Formats: sequence, structure tokens, C-alpha cells
Amino acid sequence: MEYGQFCPIAKASEIIGEKWTILIIREILIAGSNRFTDLQRGLGTISPTLLTRRLTDLEKAGLLIKKKIQGRRGFEYFPTASCEELRPVLLSIGGWGMKWTRANLTPRDYNAELLMHYLQRSIVPEKLPGKESVIQFSFSDMADKSNWWLLVQGNNVDTCDRDPGKDVDIYINTTVAIMSDVWTGRTTYRKAMADDTLSIVGPSALINNVSTWMNNSVFSDIQ
Repeated sequence: MEYGQFCPIAKASEIIGEKWTILIIREILIAGSNRFTDLQRGLGTISPTLLTRRLTDLEKAGLLIKKKIQGRRGFEYFPTASCEELRPVLLSIGGWGMKWTRANLTPRDYNAELLMHYLQRSIVPEKLPGKESVIQFSFSDMADKSNWWLLVQGNNVDTCDRDPGKDVDIYINTTVAIMSDVWTGRTTYRKAMADDTLSIVGPSALINNVSTWMNNSVFSDIQ
């Protein structure tokens, strides 16, 4: 899209104003995703064709560097210096969104698979005891795929939507909306538990310090 203006905002919008582009940059800069499959998971409903097109556009615009994965099929995408300079811009947009757009959230905006992807990336393995931990989430507002598991093995964290057949260390029972609101800072674990909209079963040391082993969103502190 070209605006035919010399205004720097217009020229910047020609690069980052296309649908999905700024979210792709978010995944690379804020979430640290570099591979196509990770980007696709973090973006949700984007088609592979459109994601490929947007990545190509960003590479041509000098915002990304595309590198072959050594010894494997596929590529990785890394931010250039110009892309890195967008980090404070994205954080400012996110902060503005936390202040002014929360009232616009609808049930369609709450997605269990996307939420679990965010929670997977938020786990701090070294804060969990032992070499392996299993965390089960049960979402009462989901007719299908209401149970999800996070499997923590060493520094690796995987998401599962089928029973992995392992002993569960922590059970979290709530809704997708409430868990999303807790993660983004719209409410807190303590308040949700007091309201009986969220329950956690497991060792008290882990229940009382959830935020130490599962980080919240980078925007969760914004009031």
C-alpha cells in the first residue's frame, strides 16, 4: 500500500501498516520467535501463504534477515537494527492498548490454543522443583479441548491437548477468559481465587507464588 506522501508516518505505515505485519514484528521482538512454525502458532489464524508474503516484505524492507537453519529444512528470521528500534514503539502501542482497548474485548478474542502458547513461553523452568513438572489446565468454558497440559522437562516446555499420561503436579481450573485476564494483568490470581473463578491445586509453595514460575505478560503491570 502506498500513500503517495512524504510524511514519515505515511512512509513507515507503508511498511508496518499492512494487516499482521506489526504482530509478526511483535512475535520476533517481544516473544523471541524466529522460526516459521513458532510465528504461525503465536499469530493464530494467519495463513501460511500470507505469513510467507509478509516475511518476504519485511526482509525486502530491511527489517528482517532470513537465514537457513543449519542441517535442517526451513529458515529462521532475525531482526535488523531498524527492526530493533521498533521495540519501544511496540511497547508503547501495547501500553496504550492496555489502557484504552480492554473494554473492546469480546468472547471471540479469547482463544485457548493461543493462550496456552503464551503460557508455555511464560514458564520459568528453574523456578520449578525437580527435573520434570506437569501442569494441567481445565477450562470450564470450552466444549472441546477443555484440558491442556504444560510439560516441563529441564529447560524445555511443551504444550499438550491430550493426556500425556504423567502425574500432574499442579491443577489450574478456570475459564480461558479469566486465565487470559490474569496473564494480561486485568485481574490477579488472588482476586480470581477469592471470587471462585479460578482454583489451583498443588503444593502451597507453588500455589502462593505462581508468578515466580509462570511470568505474566510484559504489559501486566499497566493499570
